Amino acid sequence: MELRQIKYFVAVSDELSFTRAAQKLHVSQPPLSFQIASLETELGARLFDRTSRSVQLSEAGKAFLPHAQAVLARLDEAARHVQRVAAGLDGRVQVGLAGSHFFGPFPKFIAQFRSSRPAVQVVLQEMTPSEQLGALLDARLDVCVSRNAMDGDAQVSTELLWRDPVVVALPPGHALSGRKRLALGDLKGEDFVSLRLDSSPFAGNLFKACVAHGFTPKIVQQVVQLPAALNLVAAGLGVALVPSSLAQLRQGGIHLCSLKPFPGRRKLNGDVYLLWRTSDVSPAVAEFKKQLTTWASALPVPPTQ
Repeated sequence: MELRQIKYFVAVSDELSFTRAAQKLHVSQPPLSFQIASLETELGARLFDRTSRSVQLSEAGKAFLPHAQAVLARLDEAARHVQRVAAGLDGRVQVGLAGSHFFGPFPKFIAQFRSSRPAVQVVLQEMTPSEQLGALLDARLDVCVSRNAMDGDAQVSTELLWRDPVVVALPPGHALSGRKRLALGDLKGEDFVSLRLDSSPFAGNLFKACVAHGFTPKIVQQVVQLPAALNLVAAGLGVALVPSSLAQLRQGGIHLCSLKPFPGRRKLNGDVYLLWRTSDVSPAVAEFKKQLTTWASALPVPPTQ
């Protein structure tokens, strides 16, 4: 059974005329009649009762018609779905991100994207940076929102989304809490609360920055997510270097100080990047990436160190 036979059958059923059906299909009548006859042979039943004056559906034809119409309707639906997927209007985007990004500007973008592309399913998966990279390379994620730029990796492309300067979080009543701006060297000898160095390149960069500025930070507690670090700072366990986007989580008397610039030395920042596999971007992912980078480019630029 061929698709064109089903189309021809439905056309003749609609017109109840081989001549008008042939005109509608833009074919000559003999091939149309041949295909209908072949379909009847395939089915083992006469589909039309023909006389010199009329064409009517047989009982078998009446039984077959809704099935034939359903086949064509499903094909039309499939074609529309394929076209929507190809245009990035339908599909699925798996996004890896750390918990801290739920407190920055990213959730506002997700709301906007869902409004513009309601048929695209966006799945947010909270992971550590090291877990994100493995999942991205294994195609378990489509993109990552990360503070790790992944420069120099041919498999992963990187684009800056927004700046997020690092600030100092001080416990309640800390001796430095009366100051608005600190030098990194002012924290020498302080107890530090940090993200885990073995799973966070961001934390590793902060550690190296401290070393570059003349001291090794005394890390007394390591956590998996930045909000937990702020909770420990509020409890008085130490100071922390955190992205300024987490300022809204300040609680329990935590004091935030900006950092003075250090010309010619390693800068501290928690800038946020979009990562994706260089060789594998579906239309839905490409549309997500396009909208996110465009939206992020319009965000206000925070003051740098």
